[in-house]
Amino acid sequence: MNRRTLKTLMAPALIAATMTLSAGQALAQADKPAYGGTLSVGTVYSTISALTWDMADWNWKQSHDSGQYYEQLFAADLSKSKRNGGPHSFYADAYLPLDAIRGELAETWRWMENPLRLEVKLRKGVMFPEKKGVMAARELVADDVVFSFNHLANSPKKIPNYFDHVNKVEATDRHTVLFSFKDYFAEWDYRFGWGYYSSILPKEVVAAGATNWKNHNGSGPFMLTDFVSGNSNTYTKNPIYWDKETIGGQAYKLPFVDKLVYRIIKDEAAQHAALRTGKLDILESIRWSAVEELKKSAPQLKWSRWTNMSGTFLSMRVDTKPFTDVRVRRALNMAVNKQEIVKSYYGGNAELFGYPQHPDYIGYYEPLSAMPESIKELFAYNPDKAKKLLAEAGYPNGFSFKVQVCSCNPDHMDLLPLVAAYLEKVGVKVQLQPMEYGAFLSAMTSKKLEAGYFMNNGHSNPTTTIRKSFVTGQTWNPSQWADPAFDRKMNVVYGERDEGKRQALLKEMTREIVDKAPYIWLPTPYVYTAWWPWVKNYNGELRAGAVRPGPIYARLWLDQEMKQKMGFK
Repeated sequence: MNRRTLKTLMAPALIAATMTLSAGQALAQADKPAYGGTLSVGTVYSTISALTWDMADWNWKQSHDSGQYYEQLFAADLSKSKRNGGPHSFYADAYLPLDAIRGELAETWRWMENPLRLEVKLRKGVMFPEKKGVMAARELVADDVVFSFNHLANSPKKIPNYFDHVNKVEATDRHTVLFSFKDYFAEWDYRFGWGYYSSILPKEVVAAGATNWKNHNGSGPFMLTDFVSGNSNTYTKNPIYWDKETIGGQAYKLPFVDKLVYRIIKDEAAQHAALRTGKLDILESIRWSAVEELKKSAPQLKWSRWTNMSGTFLSMRVDTKPFTDVRVRRALNMAVNKQEIVKSYYGGNAELFGYPQHPDYIGYYEPLSAMPESIKELFAYNPDKAKKLLAEAGYPNGFSFKVQVCSCNPDHMDLLPLVAAYLEKVGVKVQLQPMEYGAFLSAMTSKKLEAGYFMNNGHSNPTTTIRKSFVTGQTWNPSQWADPAFDRKMNVVYGERDEGKRQALLKEMTREIVDKAPYIWLPTPYVYTAWWPWVKNYNGELRAGAVRPGPIYARLWLDQEMKQKMGFK
């Protein structure tokens, strides 16, 4: 079976890609690369320290913190970025279009039918460096892929049903891995190829103790050499890293910088000060309200703007009164003036309707103008109808409920009181309960959260954004939505090989869940990224997989002479 046939039959099957240089890329990369220096980054998650180091803990942030040294079978093809003359921005938290995926540890792969199997040939000569007290330097082999899969699949903390489509994973020789499928599964590439839980680690790390960051070791461009909770992650150049970047017709060994440092800075003003003074080379997430002042105080900064890849909402537990009644949930949506939030709170820097599908998901996203009237009604301010619906549901005098919110998010700490003020006008009183991130996350994952839960939830990708939040029993399901008919629709999506048909099914499911209003749907703000001009080979790209920026940072270099001439050390 040839690749063209496979692409049609197995969509979204990956298209094997090599890092080739386009004319646009040559133009964009006219500067000659330089080695050395320390790249300091305030990442998208600069307020949140590493939550765990053990892959088996199934924490969403782990590939953000470990993706510099743990590699995966697939990664973003950064040669397709807009910076290189391609079509993609690489902002999405966990979405790679079909033409934007390359093999990382996988060199080639092919599908086989009857029974359905995926054969992956690994690159030869990819090495784990020596880690004293943990392991000697050795080659990454197929047994490591099998071990990594089983390490996650057998964890009691795994996301329910996440790997159920896989019957078994086995090494058929030193560099060949065979995935045997129970049935076709549309997210096969994301689930154990380039997703949140796709990292390939050596068994020696687990044997030494995977909860201890000091034992970690991977085949990626950097090595984790220091971690101070609440302060920084430090990664040092892996001297035996295998990959290269072709620039101007010449292949350069990666990475370019000697060190990469994540700065954990919880205070927003301190983040901006660190950027202005050059202590940060890149600050990836800046609220719109700070942009103009930063442009005035540091006019040489370079900028990109993106629609937040996390939806903002107030979740209502549908298994708890009064939120078991859809009239109450719809009433609370109508009670909040969302257009005013866009205009006055965000200064116009937000999309009124940008969740649960993201505007960047072409073919999956439908604008509000295309939605039925019952959905449009949820985004139109109508406190009179809200009061009427509350009265019909048996709450003519309103009610009160607790809402948990993370103190780690300055935007939410400002926005939730505004939402509460709107609700109070229709007799609904909100009791705010700020929480540190660890406790806030635990409340949801343990399903011990209050009736109200105010959060951002990453869109992830067009399929996962629906599955993780609205399929029965899922971890990231704060509303506790449970509908067997909806679950069956999700199964149909996953079994559909044709992407166009999946798009139609997901549009229908998106309309259904928005209309039933398990959340107060709130606007999705624009976010800004800023960096200094001495950061080269960069245009604001954020992820090369699921919240994984490691391959991006490995390809950046620093013009240290420019930095010094600009008065920074």
